[in-house]
Amino acid sequence: MIGPVRSLIRVEGIVQGVGFRPFVHALAARYGLTGLVGNDAGGVFIEAEGPAAAVGALVEAVRHRAPALAVVERVSVTPVPPTGARGFEIVPSVAGPATRALVPADVATCADCLAELFDPADRRHLYPFVNCTNCGPRFTIVTAVPYDRAVTTMAGFAMCAACEREYRDPRDRRFHAQPTCCPDCGPALSLTTAAGARVPGDPVTEAAALLAGGAVLAVKGLGGYHLAVDAADETAVATLRARKGRPDKAFAVLAADLPAVRELCEAGEAAARLLTGPRAPIVLLPRRAGAPVAPSVAPGSGELGVLLPYTPLHHLLARRLARPYVLTSGNVSDEPIVYEDADAPARLGGIADAFLSHDRPIRAPADDSVVRMFRGAALPVRRARGYAPEPFTLPWPVPRPVLACGAAQKSTFCLAGGRHAVVSQHFGDLESYRTLRAFTTEIDRWRRLFGIDPVVVAHDPHPEYLSTKYALALDGVEPVAVQHHHAHLASCLADNGEPGPVIGVAFDGTGYGADGTIWGGELLVADLAGFDRAGHLEQVRMPGGGTAIRQPWRMAAAYLHAASVPADGLGVARRNAAAWAAVSALAAAGGPAAPVTSSAGRLFDAVAALLGVRDTVTYEGQAAMGLELLADRDVGDGYPVAVTGPWPVVIRGTDLVRAVADDLRRGVRRGVVAARFHHGLAGAVAAAVRLAAEATGLGTVALSGGVFVNTVLLGGVTDRLVRDGFRVLTHRRVPCNDGGISLGQAVVAAARG
Repeated sequence: MIGPVRSLIRVEGIVQGVGFRPFVHALAARYGLTGLVGNDAGGVFIEAEGPAAAVGALVEAVRHRAPALAVVERVSVTPVPPTGARGFEIVPSVAGPATRALVPADVATCADCLAELFDPADRRHLYPFVNCTNCGPRFTIVTAVPYDRAVTTMAGFAMCAACEREYRDPRDRRFHAQPTCCPDCGPALSLTTAAGARVPGDPVTEAAALLAGGAVLAVKGLGGYHLAVDAADETAVATLRARKGRPDKAFAVLAADLPAVRELCEAGEAAARLLTGPRAPIVLLPRRAGAPVAPSVAPGSGELGVLLPYTPLHHLLARRLARPYVLTSGNVSDEPIVYEDADAPARLGGIADAFLSHDRPIRAPADDSVVRMFRGAALPVRRARGYAPEPFTLPWPVPRPVLACGAAQKSTFCLAGGRHAVVSQHFGDLESYRTLRAFTTEIDRWRRLFGIDPVVVAHDPHPEYLSTKYALALDGVEPVAVQHHHAHLASCLADNGEPGPVIGVAFDGTGYGADGTIWGGELLVADLAGFDRAGHLEQVRMPGGGTAIRQPWRMAAAYLHAASVPADGLGVARRNAAAWAAVSALAAAGGPAAPVTSSAGRLFDAVAALLGVRDTVTYEGQAAMGLELLADRDVGDGYPVAVTGPWPVVIRGTDLVRAVADDLRRGVRRGVVAARFHHGLAGAVAAAVRLAAEATGLGTVALSGGVFVNTVLLGGVTDRLVRDGFRVLTHRRVPCNDGGISLGQAVVAAARG
């Protein structure tokens, strides 16, 4: 008769903070095994003893039936001598010098906890910090790994006897749930005025009353403070805009549940799954006519960014207010989100009338994630809460640890080592000292948390980016410059787990070109290690340099000049008559005051100004977003565009501008013109790719850059390329905009050794 066997089982991946040890404990009980399970710096270790078939069944369950929030990347099994020990226990975590454990993202409140929250008979009734192994804070409260309560910001809250019993009970869903707590032993809410005086009464009830009365409320969430107002109160929303310094950019709206979302927006099943899922991002959806929100919530937009409550506190506030409320980042525009209690009064005191806060510290700032829907799937726009720091598992090794510092806008950083790359949460634009400090502070924290000590630092070649200056100032590391658009395409390759080579289309607003000019409409033949510039959009002048980015009408003047199209009779020239001649002359003269660019973003700006969408902008991409929303979805034809080649291929953007101007003079509807522009550009991109394919024999195309957040263009290009027989790679997990640049830089630096 064969006796018992004992196996040491190591599990790597996202296996801490997701209920993995309780899961293994339950498996051992089911299969009649003895042994132990614990966390260490590499993940989870298991010693299982019993009949060989039973041990094998546990291993298979670990591999294939892990908890929903877990990501099992590797399971190794090593025979060890049986010990004859009785029972199966969860042992204390073991610290180690080589950290390989991965930290889970924060998780929205689960259905079980939500039921408890609103059950009058439950001891956690209306308690705003209810959580279990399936939900609650993770990344934003952890200070080190292995993941245990002692290394979270819950360490200061000693569990009461009742919570301790749940924590120790293998039959309870709070078995080893590290943030578990209750009203007797956990964090507590407080409501204070902007001056710091405590408001009497129930904090949630009084906070809802303040919102209903038109106040601006600061609310402490998972990864920082938000600013909230009644979404239907135009005066309150306008007040928030004025105080925050955000004149136009849309605010997100939190609705209590899915039916409430569908009163505001058109939300299909795919969007519903995203909204109600554990990540709970903001989802950009088509706005319903007559949606009960104030005009200033999303001025001039046909979309709303909506989200559902993802913490118990947000659920309580939504139910008490009984109507949607604006929930936007707690900051002054162009600054990072406020997450430290000591900073909140000084930084938000001039914006908020009151603070709904609590005493559980936040260790890591994390803004809300944002996605768009594209053909039933999520198109990431901003990757933060609920997604970061979920790793990218690379199919190729990283020979030397890398820190990649990203670009200047929509900043993220990336750490890569072994076969993992971890991309940070979104920080916003690196244009202020506060944002740079938040960025560099988190780099130091992530290096310790993930045990990655970089020897290579990748950066954008633009000498004036603060991220570049930071990278070049680091001691003891090898700097590697990665061209901006190559990094875009490499991020798309990494997102899809492919090394290339591909024909890459990188369309964005601005990037430092390899020839010293401003790129942004690029056709590159690229793999991870390098690229060749196969083509680009026709170059035009940017009269006034950076001023032309803030004043799109200048790009209209430049394109009309380049296309030899008179401005007579065009509205954009009439609206800007005072400076039109001078700007046109600047475009004609060229020189340092009017640098050349191939930027797709500037082409969109020019057409948006011609159509009267925006002559000036207050945030990046505003004119292009308006142009996309204007496009008539029932129009399928596009303007003809010359595409010359074979190498480099040049797409004649002036043909598009000439056709737009001609249609405007004929009185064609603006929505038709906007659609024809989009489809004309999509057709030209497909034609350019065909020429590059003829020269290279490549059959795979990668699409990246912030312009491809535009789903009209993305769909038009994708459809044409697929019809032509190409395989098309797009972004799925990391944004196509500059939020994905750091991942691309990291894999390029790794590929270069």
